[in-house]
Amino acid sequence: MVHPGLPVEWVLAILLLMAGLLAASLRPLVSGAAGSGGMAFPLYRGVFSWLLHHKWILLSLRIVMAAIFLLVIVAGLFGTPVPERNLATMLTWTIWWSAVVISVFFIGTAWCAVCPWDSIAGWLVRRRLWRRGSASSSLGLRVPRSLRNIWPALWMFIGLTWLELGIGVTVSPYATALLALLMVVLATISLAVYERKAFCRYFCAVGRTLGAYTGMSPLALRPIDQTTCNNCKTLECFHGTADIEPCPTHLVMGSLSQSTYCTSCGACVQSCPHQNVAWQVRPVGSEIVAAARPHRDEAWFALGLLALTLFHGFTMMPYWEGIMSRLAMAIGDSGRLLTSFTLGMIVSILLIVGLYVATVWLVRRLARIDVEYWRVFAALAFINLPLAFSFHLAHNLNHLVREAHGFWSVVANPLGEGTLPLSMGELHMRHMNPLLSGDVVATLQSLLVLFGFWLALRIARVRMARLCDDGRSATLAVIPAWAFILVVSLSSLWLLMQPMVMRM
Repeated sequence: MVHPGLPVEWVLAILLLMAGLLAASLRPLVSGAAGSGGMAFPLYRGVFSWLLHHKWILLSLRIVMAAIFLLVIVAGLFGTPVPERNLATMLTWTIWWSAVVISVFFIGTAWCAVCPWDSIAGWLVRRRLWRRGSASSSLGLRVPRSLRNIWPALWMFIGLTWLELGIGVTVSPYATALLALLMVVLATISLAVYERKAFCRYFCAVGRTLGAYTGMSPLALRPIDQTTCNNCKTLECFHGTADIEPCPTHLVMGSLSQSTYCTSCGACVQSCPHQNVAWQVRPVGSEIVAAARPHRDEAWFALGLLALTLFHGFTMMPYWEGIMSRLAMAIGDSGRLLTSFTLGMIVSILLIVGLYVATVWLVRRLARIDVEYWRVFAALAFINLPLAFSFHLAHNLNHLVREAHGFWSVVANPLGEGTLPLSMGELHMRHMNPLLSGDVVATLQSLLVLFGFWLALRIARVRMARLCDDGRSATLAVIPAWAFILVVSLSSLWLLMQPMVMRM
């Protein structure tokens, strides 16, 4: 069965609003504009402070998450192979993968603080539930220079997408459990070999995805008083204390300008002798609009996120199988059509990459600035993040509201003992009775697309104003970037209009 797409009348309304946002962006740019986006203030009293300063709360949450994770593995390995009746597939792909991305906007990378992969790896390597582990528990080697970037995370993300959509991990409880175990093994090996948490910093596709998106969040850990950090000589936030771990990703709070690599673990909050670290409320998107510093590996990761997210949506279209069948006949592929799928995936990724590469070339040519190509490439790459984020949520919203029916019955019987696949009548009931009405889903999807479009336009304006020497050049040069944003947004809208195949 398929989910209905976004109604035409909603699409027309979105197009009108997009035209208004684009028209509002056409005002001349001012060269060198900072575009900081407003004030920010810390939340250092009340419940936020209480949550951050009590280690037992975080430990309790980690234990709960680890217990749920182990239940997922048991269900996947020993439960029913029917995906909609097994907790492993239902919780992982229908609930968690949507909820964890939604959570980024509201609580940043807080998921990383309770991640069961990291928690279990830490308990196995350090052999203690809390407090700082001994130096002898890990080899503590430095990560090789060639791996000190997020290219490994991007390749992992591409590999996970291939496993998810090509092999069909999402509809196999057993494969889902094996994949979960693999992530724990990788995290454990990394922690046992390398210093601090190299897996979280360089290798984890999920953590780097959340880190990339967290620049849009209105919450971030920051110093309460910058002067206190400037005068600090001991840097407990970086080095830790006798009981508190050092920053797992080598961050110094006093010089922190972006949250990409912050795992919200709270170590800096607990170790700071001045109690000078707290959650900060800031304008939505202010970090990726102006504060974040562009790096080439992060730029490629952002572009990869967009390409893979759009590809994911395209494979859910009813005609995708027909395209794969015709391609398989043309190249002589057979069986599970993995060669055909791989070729389709490569072509889809290259289309987005090629479009962005051409956009950057045209921007640089129109700007007539003496700035190397890769600097422009990295600076403009932030426009890809809100576009990917908004489509990811809008697309998964349909899965969530229509396929989460029966979740509590799966929780009551996580292994699915004695259950049968959903009948056509049950599938029809899920289809006709979503958790949210069609109008509510359409409203949320529309708002998400508009949010991504608006924020991407804003990022392009500010980044181009910083790159160009004069306002006229910036106004002219930003037009190709706006065209790229418009093409991607229209493609997202078109995908949302199409009927979508149910995952389970």
